[in-house]
Amino acid sequence: MSLGRLPEHEQHILDEIERSLRRDRRLNRLLRGHQPRRGSGPKRFAARVARCDPRGRTVALLTLASVALMVTGLVTSAPWAIWTFAVVWPVVVFLGFRLLSRWSGNGGPPDGR
Repeated sequence: MSLGRLPEHEQHILDEIERSLRRDRRLNRLLRGHQPRRGSGPKRFAARVARCDPRGRTVALLTLASVALMVTGLVTSAPWAIWTFAVVWPVVVFLGFRLLSRWSGNGGPPDGR
């Protein structure tokens, strides 16, 4: 074995392997999983929420649930229905905006989502 630089074609192959390993999300996730966590604070929670990637079905079901809670709260004036609606509705609005933002960036809804 020589201690010098690799031949150009071997260096090219090695560079390509390194690029593909850097693009491998599963490998990156596995490697990150073995690092110690820095704690769970508000910044970590905010970062996790910001990465949220809602599905269309999820937003539709939550919207139906919030409408049902709203109607129940209006008809019965039950505090549990009003408070549950107050908790669910901001989540529905946030996920709806995230979904619409993703769809508008891609030009339309993706297949299967």
